[in-house]
Amino acid sequence: MHPTIEKIFNWPLYQRLLLLAGVVALILAGFVYFVYLEKHKEYVQLEQKKSSRLAKLQEDQRIADNLPKFKSEYESMKRKLDRALAELPNEKEIPTLLTSIASLAKDNGLEVLRFKPGNENPKGFYAEVPVSLKLVGSYHEVAMFAYDVSNLARIVNINDLKMGAPKMSAGRNLLSVECLATTFRFVEGGTASNKNNKRKKR
Repeated sequence: MHPTIEKIFNWPLYQRLLLLAGVVALILAGFVYFVYLEKHKEYVQLEQKKSSRLAKLQEDQRIADNLPKFKSEYESMKRKLDRALAELPNEKEIPTLLTSIASLAKDNGLEVLRFKPGNENPKGFYAEVPVSLKLVGSYHEVAMFAYDVSNLARIVNINDLKMGAPKMSAGRNLLSVECLATTFRFVEGGTASNKNNKRKKR
């Protein structure tokens, strides 16, 4: 037997017990430090991943449960957008629309003294297209013109309405009317703003 081990066996009982307790404590400390703590850290990380994935799964499940509702809302909004865009003419349609406004004035018996399209005013996805008008006719003819304009397939607003004093002419009580007819055109990708900026640079 090794002399050191033989010497230990000759120690008093309490010393041998203390030595044994120390050895066991070292083994336990090594186990805790090198095995338990490492595994516990790994366990905590796995629990965090589990919680995160569970939360994502619940969110995905909530979205999946509401998918028919989202699809219905999307289709409804798309139909509304399509209807709104249908009322905004594109650039090619503007001359025809402006001509139809002048034609409505004449069809209702109004004399068109001024018909002057103004500069476009970009507003993002649409642009305002104003037309300055000066008309002469009876109150009824002016009212019918405004009514017919409101019934156009495209949006046209009559603003800044100014009426002069009525005058008798050939047995008719005529009004001189100045107004601004504003229509709107759809701008795809904000091109109106770009064009306006290019004009300013020139």
